[in-house]
Amino acid sequence: MHLFGLDLQQLLSHSGAVIGFIIIFAESSIVFFLPGDSFIFAAAILASQGILNIWELSILMAIGAVLGNNLGYYLGKRYGVALFSRKTVLFNEENLLKTQEFYAKHGPITIILARFTPIVRTFAPILAGVAQMKYSVFFFYNLIGALLWVAGLGMLGYYAGSRIPNIDHYILPIIAVIILASVAPALIHYARGRNKS
Repeated sequence: MHLFGLDLQQLLSHSGAVIGFIIIFAESSIVFFLPGDSFIFAAAILASQGILNIWELSILMAIGAVLGNNLGYYLGKRYGVALFSRKTVLFNEENLLKTQEFYAKHGPITIILARFTPIVRTFAPILAGVAQMKYSVFFFYNLIGALLWVAGLGMLGYYAGSRIPNIDHYILPIIAVIILASVAPALIHYARGRNKS
């Protein structure tokens, strides 16, 4: 497996877990367009082929997910209230109060479920910080969500990789399906909202 003269298999076997940490950390904190779901799944498939170590990969990605959300929470808590005090259409005191009320009622489940929705998983911890959600509560549910997300998708990818012959031929279509499945609930919700209006 070569690309531009690089042995990708050797590169991944030596630094794949670190790359996984960086991608998951970035997507969990501030970079919303990275493919976290599909990366975990694809990396676990590679681990099932012996290219990556599944334990090292899973541990580093889970740590990246927890630390990334912690950074998002810190940024929201540190700068969010000032941002909402600017009185723009999106950032205003009314929306700040709504955010705080929402997280007071649904904060824990939001932090867990947001893990499984692209874009939302980047902004949920930031908004938890803006809402001044208690840090110990945030950290606990952030940890639970990160473990469920990484372990769930990782085990699914590892199992598929070890059971389906020549799965490397199907990685791109599988990733496309994962991305569609991840964004489908948000698209359906958006379409229903447009139909109502």
